[in-house]
Amino acid sequence: MPETISATAAPALDKTPGTRTKARARAARNRAILVQTSRALVLLGVIGLWEWLARAAVIDPFNFSMPTKIWDQLEQWALHGTAQGSLWEQIWYTLYEALLGWGIGVVAGVVLGIAFGRVAFLADVLGPYIKVLNALPRIVLAPIFLIWFGLGPASKVASAVVLVFFPVFFNAFQGAREVDRNLVANSRILGASNRQVTLQVVIPSATSWIFTSLHVSFGFALIGAIVGEYIGATKGLGLLVSSSQGTFNAAGVYAAMVILAVVALLAEGLLTFLEKRLFRWKPAQPGEDR
Repeated sequence: MPETISATAAPALDKTPGTRTKARARAARNRAILVQTSRALVLLGVIGLWEWLARAAVIDPFNFSMPTKIWDQLEQWALHGTAQGSLWEQIWYTLYEALLGWGIGVVAGVVLGIAFGRVAFLADVLGPYIKVLNALPRIVLAPIFLIWFGLGPASKVASAVVLVFFPVFFNAFQGAREVDRNLVANSRILGASNRQVTLQVVIPSATSWIFTSLHVSFGFALIGAIVGEYIGATKGLGLLVSSSQGTFNAAGVYAAMVILAVVALLAEGLLTFLEKRLFRWKPAQPGEDR
């Protein structure tokens, strides 16, 4: 009987913490590989179906183009440039406008969001005006900015700022309001001033809220820059879209969209990397690979 007990208990003894950790890590790697493979297969399936539909004339290749023509357009732009100059110059011009607008919008949104979250009187007085401005269709401000600031990058930066500001502001405001009141009370007991509470308690607690808005807001910054360039510009990817549309070059429109998608994915990857580095202390969500 003792031999039977020891024999059945042996497998349980093998499940040490180290073994379980390795098993979890292996399962996470396998799942990551499965997810990435599935993503690639979905993309290849969509591209292949699009190409087949265009070649079989199920869809009009003049209006919808096809992936091979889009690739040829990208290759032509990369090797021989565009009518407005080098492709890389167009990418950098749009990226510069988006990054500058994103930076200004993020800083303004975080500062005002934290301020409104900390000062109730300020939120009560100016809150309704912020809500009214947020309700406006901000993309229609691009023509106004074009009139105010001209064809240069300033009008595109302004469009990016107004699109970025509001999601960052509301997340920072909510993050400041959601701070654990016990932490604030304990800081007060220990003699912390308002400034110290804001810098050492409120802002660190709201950081996860702010980072959540950063993922969305960079896409908004790109949209603001592209729309501004589409309406009127001398350089940029938005001008490429406008020029391609004017010459009925569907492949050029899609090629510019592909470039924008790649830029957005790279920015999203960088933000995700920074978030994981800054928030190592946070427990991983189910299905999330940290």
